[in-house]
Amino acid sequence: MDMHIAQDLPLTGIDIGALPPAEGEAVLRRQLAAAYRLVDHFGWTELIYGHLTARVPGEQPHFLINPFGLNYDEVTASNLVKIDLDGNIIGKSDYPVNYAGFVIHSAVHMAHAARHKVVMHTHTRAGMAVCALKEGLLPISMTATTFHGKLSYHDYEGPSLDLDERGRLLQNLGDNQAMMLRNHGILTTGRTVPEAFVRLYRLERACQIQLDAGAAGTLNILGDNLAAKSGADVDGFSEKGGGAIGDLEFAALIRKLDKTDTSWRH
Repeated sequence: MDMHIAQDLPLTGIDIGALPPAEGEAVLRRQLAAAYRLVDHFGWTELIYGHLTARVPGEQPHFLINPFGLNYDEVTASNLVKIDLDGNIIGKSDYPVNYAGFVIHSAVHMAHAARHKVVMHTHTRAGMAVCALKEGLLPISMTATTFHGKLSYHDYEGPSLDLDERGRLLQNLGDNQAMMLRNHGILTTGRTVPEAFVRLYRLERACQIQLDAGAAGTLNILGDNLAAKSGADVDGFSEKGGGAIGDLEFAALIRKLDKTDTSWRH
């Protein structure tokens, strides 16, 4: 795709769906490429595996995914690959895609499309460790409380190669936008890239805190009422800033990226 399109448009505080399709896709590509670079920045990668996917504006169910074989710090707006719900490449691409890796993402994208326009799934050390605990994520930190009563669990069935698993995964996800894939990794969704990314950041940080606290002493688990109140208050931080969920944080992170490297934009 020609990444000269819409290059002066902001990457946050913008309704991608209201733009002409080509401009909306160009902005989405830059947002998603930034998210890949940020995952690399925070050290959440597992070699070339894992995916962040986003639905392209328009009537067709097409999605952007990382080129299989590239490191996350090699992902750019232009080399993201457009695919359909079956993982087939739309148009031309110099790179293949990991078809098996899209099984989970396609399942989530197919359900509640307005809420799950973006799906992010990682295999971090902390995330996989907490996913391997019978207790799962516990309300022991401010960050963890944002998922109190809003976190789904899906039992491990292998490396998600079976299309039949999609129905079970969707049933377990329910109406939530975050999931612990037991013995596997973490997953978040959002209506926008910033929303899904900030949710991913919080879930990853909550897992890290739980492991650190558990290694140091006895966990102080918050009661249901306090955890629910805390979660609601934290969720309101971005909205009080006057923007959509994640916009303030994602804009700040984009400024951080641009200080050292702008290649992801192209």
